[in-house]
Amino acid sequence: MSRFRVGLGTQLLNTRVSPTAMIHATYLAAVASRADSYWVADHLNSLLPRAIATPNYFGAAKLVPKIDAQLEPWTMLGHLAALNRLGRLRLGVGVTDASRRNPAVTAQAAATLHLLTRGRALLGIGVGEREGNEPYGVEWTKPVARFEEAVATIRALWNSGGDLISRESPYFPLRNAVFDIPPYRGTWPEIWIAAHGPRMLRAAVRYADAWYPEAALRPQDYARGLQAVRTAASDAGRDPLAIIPAAGLFVITGRSRSEVDEALNSDIAKAFALSIPAEMWAAHRAQHPLGQQFTGAQDLIPQTIDEHTTLSYTAQVPVSLMKEFFLTGTPQDVIGQVAEWRDHGLRYLVAMNLSILQPSLRKGLAANAPFFRILRALKTL
Repeated sequence: MSRFRVGLGTQLLNTRVSPTAMIHATYLAAVASRADSYWVADHLNSLLPRAIATPNYFGAAKLVPKIDAQLEPWTMLGHLAALNRLGRLRLGVGVTDASRRNPAVTAQAAATLHLLTRGRALLGIGVGEREGNEPYGVEWTKPVARFEEAVATIRALWNSGGDLISRESPYFPLRNAVFDIPPYRGTWPEIWIAAHGPRMLRAAVRYADAWYPEAALRPQDYARGLQAVRTAASDAGRDPLAIIPAAGLFVITGRSRSEVDEALNSDIAKAFALSIPAEMWAAHRAQHPLGQQFTGAQDLIPQTIDEHTTLSYTAQVPVSLMKEFFLTGTPQDVIGQVAEWRDHGLRYLVAMNLSILQPSLRKGLAANAPFFRILRALKTL
């Protein structure tokens, strides 16, 4: 890639004002900051424990009374497609769930959005999380295997040319299936794969237009993963530089370092640290309260954790872990941290603003201004 690119990612939260109030605000911020893309998450419920997503701990609960009221991403992107003449942003799901969504439906949704946006759709996809699958009766025993088959099925449908297609699969077999939605001017949406482990990295090499891990990495880890992707791509006969080196990273910023530190020390922000794998906790001489082998967001079911238990967990979170997991500080601090990621190979950052995770609604909203400055400045890296 010839230049560093920046996208804005967000959760789809229903608010007291309207279901689109927060989405319109963040979308217009992406346009105003001249971001390249706008991404929405795919969750049935939150990765934060609902037990403390209340006004006592979370100031924004006054606007977002139910943290688990997560809106459906493809529907919302269809709505935004009508606004996309302003700014002409690329629109993506970061990332959709390969486990609970049938890949034929995902292929249909992404192809439809690609037509609506005149070739600006992006399909971010990963294994999903236990919290959006197991409680709803979706098998969660082999998520990586299901993911591999889901992506292969999407590619097979897109490449079928409208002909009847049959394909053997232990999870998503096709029997004289037809997929007749046309590509937009001969192109399908780019597939961005959220891959971390060796098997997922191999899938990224086979199917991805972009390698797109989301958080839970350090810059040096990212550099090693990127080298593994590029080596495997070369071995497979692909141009290793054709795979976009991307990442989704969370930002906690504010008007001063003291305000940022105050947010990082809050229980609601520390509750998000339960999504960090136990391996990263151990590097800070701490044990994840859910066990030494806990994998983080992928296996977390936060809606079952009560208030007392959540607070006992947050008391164990080292602030040093928070500062490693998030991009934190004033705009100048965050830009310096992203420059380090750039120096380790990152070329496309999707920034997600979690500065609202603090007890003060006023300070959480005020953090939007420095976050906007960060987005503008990152375009010059």
